[in-house]
Amino acid sequence: MKRRSVSVTLTVLFSTIFLVGNAQPYRVLTVNDFRGIPRRTGATIAETSCFVDLKYDVHQEGNNCQLTFHVALTMDNERSWIDRSRITSAAMLADILKHEQGHYNISYFEGQELLYTLNRMHFSTNYKAEVEGEFDRIHAKYKQLNADYDDDTLNSKNSVQQTSWDKYFQRKLAYQQSANHTALLQR
Repeated sequence: MKRRSVSVTLTVLFSTIFLVGNAQPYRVLTVNDFRGIPRRTGATIAETSCFVDLKYDVHQEGNNCQLTFHVALTMDNERSWIDRSRITSAAMLADILKHEQGHYNISYFEGQELLYTLNRMHFSTNYKAEVEGEFDRIHAKYKQLNADYDDDTLNSKNSVQQTSWDKYFQRKLAYQQSANHTALLQR
C-alpha cells in the first residue's frame, strides 16, 4: 500500500476582487486599507486588489486521495487605492468605501464557495487538475459577478442599484454567518 503526503500551494493575484477562507473572519474595509498610488486615468476612483491563496495537503493511500483545504484572502494594501483628490465630501467617501466593500464581499463569498465545494468533492490521483478545474470554474463565476456589480452600479454612481446590491450582500452575509455557525456546532 502506497502512502504519500504532499502540500501544494496555488496563489493567484486578482485585481479588483477576491477571497477568504475557513479560519479568516469577514472584515469591514476602512480608508486605511487603501495605500496604493491612484491611477488617474479613466473614471475609476478606487480599486481593491487581493491575493487569493489556496493551499491543500494531500494524504494518499493507493488510488484514494484525501485533501485538506485552506483558503485565504489577503488584501494588497499597496495595490488597493482611492483617488482622494477626486473625493468631494465625506458622504462620497462613504459611498466609495461601501462600493469597494462590495468587491471584498464578493471575494469573501467566492472563498466560502470554494471551500464548501472542494471539501465535498472526492478526488482521484489526478487531484491537481481536478482542484485547478474547480478553482477556475468558481473564480470565473465570481469574476463575472464583480463585472456585473460594477456595470449595474456604474461603479457606485447608480445609488438605486448600489442599494439593491447592498441588500443582497447583507442577506448573503447573514446566511453565510449562520451556515458557518451551524458547521462549527456540527464538528
